[in-house]
Amino acid sequence: MPHDVREPQAAPSAALPTPEEDARAAAQARSAALRRRLTIYLVRIVLVAVWLGSWELAARNWIDPFYYSRPTSIWDRLVDWFSHGTSQGSIWEQISYTLREAVLGFVLGSLGGVVLGVVLGRSRFLSDVCAPFIKAANAIPRIILASLFVIWFGLGMQSKVATAFVLVFFAVFFNAFQGAREVDRNLVNNARILGAGRWAVLRTVVVPSATSWILASLHSAFGFAIIGAVVGEYSGADKGLGLLINHAQGTFDAAGIYAGMIIITVLALLAEWLLTMLEGRLLRWRPPSAADSNPV
Repeated sequence: MPHDVREPQAAPSAALPTPEEDARAAAQARSAALRRRLTIYLVRIVLVAVWLGSWELAARNWIDPFYYSRPTSIWDRLVDWFSHGTSQGSIWEQISYTLREAVLGFVLGSLGGVVLGVVLGRSRFLSDVCAPFIKAANAIPRIILASLFVIWFGLGMQSKVATAFVLVFFAVFFNAFQGAREVDRNLVNNARILGAGRWAVLRTVVVPSATSWILASLHSAFGFAIIGAVVGEYSGADKGLGLLINHAQGTFDAAGIYAGMIIITVLALLAEWLLTMLEGRLLRWRPPSAADSNPV
């Protein structure tokens, strides 16, 4: 009896998505990302509202607002400063003065930290020679340096820029140094095989490879620059947010101290936002990481 001979059937192939399905999936992904972003912002607002509300309630019932102030008093102080000025003059003048000191210290400290960090990171001999001196300089308390800078450079902007420079320099230097040390040796060897000299290797291989390390340090470096400017003003100045906070402390104005802290925080957050945008542009070539593609 003849057996039925059936031709083997090919396994069904997966159907490719149509352009309409691709567009629908992209729209769903954008919608999910938007919902997640809105949820994050909402949770942040709720946390801040709960924190401020509990602080206001405690200041009205249990704690002494003379020492701890309260959110409504801080808001009134900010409104008064921006509407009528401060005891030291216009609030915008104080902000501008501190911001100029911080920006100058940030730029000079970042340039110095990047240059010296990359140079020492690529030169074992120079790094071994300079290592104890750099560690000793980094160990000096910054408040002592701020006092010395006031004596050396006076109450003007130079002493505040010097304090901000010191804080920024070491924050950037160690990251640039480590980034230059972590460069893939195979990339360097391949560049040298292709005829690249020392300067070409430094410019085309070392610096781009260390960019991630350097930019990571810049996020905290500007905060250090503002801290350096404020600490310098606190040690001795004729204007600035640090002087404003120092004056508020001398008059037992807790609301004024908090108001100055809020202004400094807002400046630091704005700088962080600008640096994040700059980092996104400079590192556009880098493929997305697993954390970027699969956010928690």
